[in-house]
Amino acid sequence: MRTKQELSTAIRERRRAALVVNAHSRRGRRLYDTVHARLRAAGFALLGAYPVDRPGELDRVLAEAADLGPDLLVTGGGDGTVGAAARLLAHRDIAMGLLPLGTTNNFARTVGVPLDLDAAIAVLTGGKVIDVDLGLIGDTRFTNHVGIGLSADIMQAAPPGLKRVVGRLAYPMTGLGLLARHRPLAVTVRAEGREHTFTTHQVYVANGGFHAGRPITADATADDRLLVAYPVGGPTRRGLLRETARNAAAGHRRTLGDEPFLAVRQLWLDTDRPARIEVDGEPYGQTPVRIGLDPNALRLMARADSPDH
Repeated sequence: MRTKQELSTAIRERRRAALVVNAHSRRGRRLYDTVHARLRAAGFALLGAYPVDRPGELDRVLAEAADLGPDLLVTGGGDGTVGAAARLLAHRDIAMGLLPLGTTNNFARTVGVPLDLDAAIAVLTGGKVIDVDLGLIGDTRFTNHVGIGLSADIMQAAPPGLKRVVGRLAYPMTGLGLLARHRPLAVTVRAEGREHTFTTHQVYVANGGFHAGRPITADATADDRLLVAYPVGGPTRRGLLRETARNAAAGHRRTLGDEPFLAVRQLWLDTDRPARIEVDGEPYGQTPVRIGLDPNALRLMARADSPDH
């Protein structure tokens, strides 16, 4: 395994890369040809380039691209695509290059990759390799968050066509329709010898610093060896709506020491009835579940001034 500095040098000097773009992501299909052309113009020798039209083929195509032996696997898509690439590349001598082409692009925001395409490609050419933590739910790694409750129900119900048309607004629009009949959950979280109980329609466990395109807190990152667990509101639907709006407006002013955040390295979460789980926007299973961390598991190309712990 090369050092991060050696891998950074190899990417800058050899420009050996493979490209995988989720053509079902919000901008993936429209921008694939542009991405391909601009990477070539930036001097990258593309060992393989793949637009993925069918979601069920993503894992296979990512594996095929990694088997070509690139120094950099450039991944274009949303948080689900990024999560799939991260699981594949964990603890491997390949860096992930990130092109945010999705709806909310939470992981890109967390690691400071610009949402503008040209600026993101500039990171691939002039940045450096850092390593960041991945979350672990069971044996599955994730980049950004685990959602339990209403968000998992929304992920199953949000129409793909609506996401392409209105972007991240598709989720609250779908959620308003589901909320009227949603029942709150009694949640128990056990962590570091303590037990925390609350009743809520929604609980998140985040590895990254953003959710729904907004900061969770000012000091949550993907490189701090911490998970952040937090309910959104209490047992009432009105409380959920109020806290959702508050989180969106005030996340950048809050810290991990504030209520209701619980910052820990691992936890066990159970609910009074089996509740759906979504991981980085993809269905996962049901509670109960153990969630932990895989520290410094993923190497990725980030801005040259990015912190790296």
